[in-house]
Amino acid sequence: MKIHHLNCGSVRTIEATYDGPQPAPAVNHCLLIETDAEGLVLVETGLGLADVRDPAGTLGAEWVTMAQPTLDEEETAVRQVARLGYAPSDVRHIIVTHLDVDHCGGLPDFPDARVHVLADELDAARAEAPSFRYRPAHWAHEPRWVAYDLEPGEPWFGFTAVPMRGLSPQFRLVPLGGHTAGHTGVAVRTGDRWLLHCGDAYYYHREMEDVKEPHPVLDFVQTGSQVHRDLRLGTQARLRELVRDHGDEVETFCAHDPWELARYQGAR
Repeated sequence: MKIHHLNCGSVRTIEATYDGPQPAPAVNHCLLIETDAEGLVLVETGLGLADVRDPAGTLGAEWVTMAQPTLDEEETAVRQVARLGYAPSDVRHIIVTHLDVDHCGGLPDFPDARVHVLADELDAARAEAPSFRYRPAHWAHEPRWVAYDLEPGEPWFGFTAVPMRGLSPQFRLVPLGGHTAGHTGVAVRTGDRWLLHCGDAYYYHREMEDVKEPHPVLDFVQTGSQVHRDLRLGTQARLRELVRDHGDEVETFCAHDPWELARYQGAR
């Protein structure tokens, strides 16, 4: 297994809340995973080609004004997959934490992939679209959905993990409620450790530290888009416990923090 950490869509530039890190565009942190048995697995898609070419039509003018995306085709997942020497059809599985516009915009670029998502999220997206967060252009090609209920699950470091169909036990959905109706983390086993992509369960690395400090810009976005405040805050508290008690076994990162992405891509 080989894991590539990708930025699939820069948005507005932000500053850290402490000295040291340089200002950087917020990101859409995706994983491209090369596996022996399952081909390429993409965790999140970020923004896609159609979003870059027709942002108002696919993302929505209101979202574009708020997020200020860079809209660079070279940042799309499909272009980055090609630079690694692969074809879009080599991406056999896509796992999404949820279906907000900036997390599933690249789905149309991989029409043959099976798309794994919690059933509650898929139901909410279908019921609420078109809306600020859910844009039907991203699934107008009728993806090969693989939807999951929360049960049956199995214990996973104080959370419940949902096994995935068609993927090895190295992959798990770890529901992390509060941000959307069916928001989930994605756990990937790498040797003797797990990576946990937390999606939008938190937005800034300092929220997972003892200071529990939100980012003023990112927090405006996360509080404005939450569907259940208490559940979101409870999820964050449990993630802090996970980092504290099992940080040697599980690495956590979120979708939009540029300084977390820099840990994996090299210092900015």
